[in-house]
Amino acid sequence: MPLYLGIDTSNYTTSAAVYNSDTGEIIQEKLLLPVKNGELGLRQSDAVFHHTQQLPVVIGRLFSGINKEVAAVGVSTRPRNADGSYMPCFTCGEGLADSLSAIIKKPVYKTSHQVGHVLAALYSADKTGLINERFIAFHVSGGTTDCLLIEPDKDEVIKASELGTSLDLKAGQAVDRAGVMLGLKFPCGKELEKLAEKSTKSYNVKPVMKGRSCCLSGIENQCRKMLDNKAEPCDIAKFCITSVYAVVRAMTAAALSEYKGLPVVYAGGVMSNRFIRENICREFNAFFAEPEFSCDNAAGTAIFAAVKENGLL
Repeated sequence: MPLYLGIDTSNYTTSAAVYNSDTGEIIQEKLLLPVKNGELGLRQSDAVFHHTQQLPVVIGRLFSGINKEVAAVGVSTRPRNADGSYMPCFTCGEGLADSLSAIIKKPVYKTSHQVGHVLAALYSADKTGLINERFIAFHVSGGTTDCLLIEPDKDEVIKASELGTSLDLKAGQAVDRAGVMLGLKFPCGKELEKLAEKSTKSYNVKPVMKGRSCCLSGIENQCRKMLDNKAEPCDIAKFCITSVYAVVRAMTAAALSEYKGLPVVYAGGVMSNRFIRENICREFNAFFAEPEFSCDNAAGTAIFAAVKENGLL
């Protein structure tokens, strides 16, 4: 029963997962990084500190019921597979992975946070066969709003080429900033979604597009204006989520106008939103991860280790 350990230490969550390549089962544990009320995230120095505190807890919980040997370790060491892509928080996971590899005498395979997200989404959507094909993927989170062309790659498993991105604010930032201004706890996605479901309003939002890329800063400005004009919090939440959906829909349509017929996979915490998922699926050949595999997780890095060690799933 070969087991593959995955580790991910993003700017939001301490995550670890084990992938059983015989059964296809993934077990995962994660802890959000603590953020004070009213604040929008953490400084990297604070994120590193919290990861060092939380990694032993997460690993301890994960292996409390596992007695089998780990065959390899996968870890995210950078946000993207691109020159200059670096965040200090990922050194926490990388250091642990290197240490474990030296202790258990098993290989460690290093990838990006973004690749981990896409692989986790493929696993959750039961579409891991797409690893061997060309497809479009979205990575939409607090730090990323990217539309990507994904192709098989011997070294990287999947190679991501940017088709479109946000030119200013990221979708997750828009969600969190709207949520914090409404008094919600960071990260705000789940609470903002619940709040929006209480709204009876509907909004016809025209997204700001520049080619296949988008601009999102107007969402925060409009939400602030609605708040100043005493709009109901649920209506502000609904407007914010509808605006993000409109942008994702427009980016999808723009990508598919050139890459016709390709399947589209959606990853990242913002893509766990049910309103966005249901509306996108009505129009496109779209595949979404379940929320536990959309938000930051280590499942994709565990799968990456399995693929690197044994080839195709």
